[in-house]
Amino acid sequence: MLFFVPKYTGLHRVLRLGTYVSIKQMQPLCRDERRYNSTSEENRRIPKIYTKTGDKGFSSTFTGERRPKEDHIFDALGTTDELSSAIGLAREFCIDRGQSFTDQLEKIQCVLQDVGSNIATPRSSARDSHIKKTKFSSQAVIELERWIDSFTEELPPLTNFILPSGGKSSAALHVARAACRRAERCVAAVVRSGETDPEVAKYLNRYAAMKEGNGETIYKRPE
Repeated sequence: MLFFVPKYTGLHRVLRLGTYVSIKQMQPLCRDERRYNSTSEENRRIPKIYTKTGDKGFSSTFTGERRPKEDHIFDALGTTDELSSAIGLAREFCIDRGQSFTDQLEKIQCVLQDVGSNIATPRSSARDSHIKKTKFSSQAVIELERWIDSFTEELPPLTNFILPSGGKSSAALHVARAACRRAERCVAAVVRSGETDPEVAKYLNRYAAMKEGNGETIYKRPE
């Protein structure tokens, strides 16, 4: 699982649970001019994406601290990654439908990378330089709240429980919403322990239900 620490922080590295890989090293894998008929000698220079450092059940935080993989830090990181993946899938469905909020979904995914960077920097082992590079800004929460307010004005009053439905993009957004709630529960424990910024939990707590436009299924109590 990869968490990209924003380039503007000056930390030009990809944070991987268990290792850190230099972006400079990874660039050949991303360039359009990469030759797929390269020689075996060239292939040997491409860095491997596995390190075997986690084979014994431990992984590294950004601060270099080794923790068990079942640690609450990695649990929060994993669920945040799942949330971003769920939003990515929903966004593809929304693009197919020509929805107007796909740019916002992409921005949320980018912010979730910042969330992951902050979670991966537990305060108990972080130096001031670590905290400065991965600090999570409250501005992201404010921006998300503005989006929620804007979309809420376009929705009719909610008077019934809604079943996840309403088309592929709407149903996929419901999956992302559920993943968000799970991520929030995991991050809450990290925030209470004082290991990450409270603003991270606030961001996950703000989640807009954006609809595809099809009729959704109303909950009816079984007879």
